[in-house]
Amino acid sequence: MSRGFVKEDDQEETPIIPPRAALPDGVTNYVTNHGLIQLKEELSTLDHTISTLDETNERERRRALAVLNGKRNLLLKRIQSARLLDHIKDEGEIRFGATVTYTIAGMPKPITIQIVGVDEASVKDKKIAFTAPIARALIGKKVDETTTFQLGNEEKKLTIKNIAYVD
Repeated sequence: MSRGFVKEDDQEETPIIPPRAALPDGVTNYVTNHGLIQLKEELSTLDHTISTLDETNERERRRALAVLNGKRNLLLKRIQSARLLDHIKDEGEIRFGATVTYTIAGMPKPITIQIVGVDEASVKDKKIAFTAPIARALIGKKVDETTTFQLGNEEKKLTIKNIAYVD
């Protein structure tokens, strides 16, 4: 149909669906057991939101459903591509799932982080995605080993103080 016969008010903008956390092309979507549970809980919450959507304006309802269904599709793809890495017990070396305490040369306090999947990562919870530069600098290292990490224009020396694998 020609645009000349369509009222301006009938034109709906395509809703913007926020992307999930970045997972580089070709990188396996590793998740911890906790991360997989979080993804499944997110799906359950999203399904509940979709089924109980209370929007009386039909246009707004279609728009909201388009966004929610788009988020659901992205989430389903993540769950389907998830590869569970659970109960890794190589306590001598930093691997996916490790909780790592390290120091940065010149800084007074040690830092503790856990290396997790991209969807589970949360700076607030001190969980860092395995794809993050700091995680890549730490993976494969052992206690008392020192490595370097490029932070902007500066190169920082990190010393591993502790490695733990917590269920």
